[in-house]
Amino acid sequence: MTRPMDGTAMSQAKQTKMTVEEFFDWQQRQDRNYELVDGVPVLTVKAMTGASRRHDRVTVNALATLHAALRGKPCSATTDDQSVLTDRGTRRPDITVDCGRADDRSMSTADPRVVVEVLSPSTVRYDRFQKLEEYKRHPAIKVILLVDSEAPQVTVWRRVDGEWTYAEQIGLDAVIALPEIDAELPLSELYADLTFDTPSG
Repeated sequence: MTRPMDGTAMSQAKQTKMTVEEFFDWQQRQDRNYELVDGVPVLTVKAMTGASRRHDRVTVNALATLHAALRGKPCSATTDDQSVLTDRGTRRPDITVDCGRADDRSMSTADPRVVVEVLSPSTVRYDRFQKLEEYKRHPAIKVILLVDSEAPQVTVWRRVDGEWTYAEQIGLDAVIALPEIDAELPLSELYADLTFDTPSG
């Protein structure tokens, strides 16, 4: 599902596919965030539907925790205003840990090491399958965190010796070790100030 673009931009996009460079130039003139998928600008799911307060709280908690853990270190956490280049175009993870040195005016990460997607009922299938596979094909990404917004549970995908493995971290006592960026992410901080309908872990 995509939201139509405005005016001539939509007509041009239908006729010719954009390069990444053309897309970023076009994106700067838009008032909402898009991703480039197979040459076609697509409005992000969050831009179409908005984000629930739970999704926003988990995202802010993750960003704050990673920002504090990475202070003074080579890597830094970025929001979904920064794109990750993929083999299909661009994606906008909720959070990316970038360990490269991109130009301050760049619209994409230079060396994305960890990506975080906070799952919502409306996006869980899309994030768990389509976007996940694109991230796994990215040569720089080492860890992919799929964070459940409805329960204290995170699926951790990790590249080990060229192969992807996954594990579930469940419960507020769990801590996700991230040696790839010299940090860790406690679930108690990730889910701070949230309550759950049923106990987990």
